[in-house]
Amino acid sequence: MNRVLVDNGNSGDILYCPAFQQMGIGWEQLVPTNAPLVGFGGTRVFPLGVVTLAVTVGDYRQQITKNVAFLVVDCSSTYNAIIRRPTLNLWKAITSTYHLMIKFPTNYGVGELRGDQVAVHKCYIAMMEMDGHLQAMSIEEHRIATELVERLEDVPLDNSRPERTTKIGTFANLMVSQALATFLKENRVVFAWSHEDMPGIDLPVIVHRLNVSPSFLLVRQKKRVFAQERDIDRW
Repeated sequence: MNRVLVDNGNSGDILYCPAFQQMGIGWEQLVPTNAPLVGFGGTRVFPLGVVTLAVTVGDYRQQITKNVAFLVVDCSSTYNAIIRRPTLNLWKAITSTYHLMIKFPTNYGVGELRGDQVAVHKCYIAMMEMDGHLQAMSIEEHRIATELVERLEDVPLDNSRPERTTKIGTFANLMVSQALATFLKENRVVFAWSHEDMPGIDLPVIVHRLNVSPSFLLVRQKKRVFAQERDIDRW
């Protein structure tokens, strides 16, 4: 099959409906799924189903055959299918976007797939002329929003350090809440707000060491700029 996009970023293999129909696969082989795909524009596309196909890559004898579960999608695309990260991991494949090549181990040496520069250019031009949100999609993660069963209240553990608090529920009666607060205050030594509050941890447990030969000189890398929300003190 030609015009297969190799995408290292996302986690779902996609087979577009026109290619699915031309392969003569019966609709009864589709397994229903409720995981929508989300494009760049935020548009959701619900797959028609999942079909598992045996995919052979490489040339005889340096080839492998693996079963791949494809999400069948009914929308426009310049590609027939998209192969993504889990399948590449299954193949133990190494990809090179610069060389348009994939290499993978087989029982008879290293197999390889080579892309066509002309075909890639044509697909890219056609893709730019289409709606961008239909071209690159990822599986939407199902997030279950949970609500608190009961309201929580802050309990100060150290009167000299008002910022050191914990939370307890409010459903318990007053006597139980007071007993629980007293118990937590008496055992506040088990709480830790910084690394200095954990002096008893064995160093081999918390210290990360690189297995580097001492014969090599150390090299200082240039400073990296992080997004503001991640630009915190690092140690």
